[in-house]
Amino acid sequence: MAQFSVNAQRFDPYKNFKFKVQWDGRYVAGISKVGALKRSTEVVEHREGGDPSTGRKSPGRTKYEAITLERGVTHDPEFEKWANSVWNFGSGLGAEVSLKDFRKDLIIELYNEAGQKVIAYRVYRAWVSEFQAQADLDANANAVLIQSIKLENEGWERDEQVTEPTEPSL
Repeated sequence: MAQFSVNAQRFDPYKNFKFKVQWDGRYVAGISKVGALKRSTEVVEHREGGDPSTGRKSPGRTKYEAITLERGVTHDPEFEKWANSVWNFGSGLGAEVSLKDFRKDLIIELYNEAGQKVIAYRVYRAWVSEFQAQADLDANANAVLIQSIKLENEGWERDEQVTEPTEPSL
């Protein structure tokens, strides 16, 4: 059965500039960019012996691409703390990895122009495979200093409990 929109008059797609990210039950401050959520499924090709002229295709393994998060450098240590739980140089032999909590589930929430949550995705068993503490420094630049983490993950899905809101009118 087809689902009908609560906002049948909405013609414009949602914008990509209003979003929040949370893990450990808290919103993470200052995230300015979230990489695309992308998955791909390998194609398994085979053919039947009685029909040598035609091949068949079926789905194989599905993999989820890493997600990159970027934000301006501040005193908030969340990116670095998570990255250090995966590998913390100088912590002592056998204590470099926090096996108990180096993986986290996170939620990416998208908002409409009125600030209403419209879509959310749950990302499962993510961990930091790459941490950039700061970008290049340049005395001639006029830009925000950016740090980033690259998150490997074991899948994501849309949160079906988030439904389309009734948009306000003036």
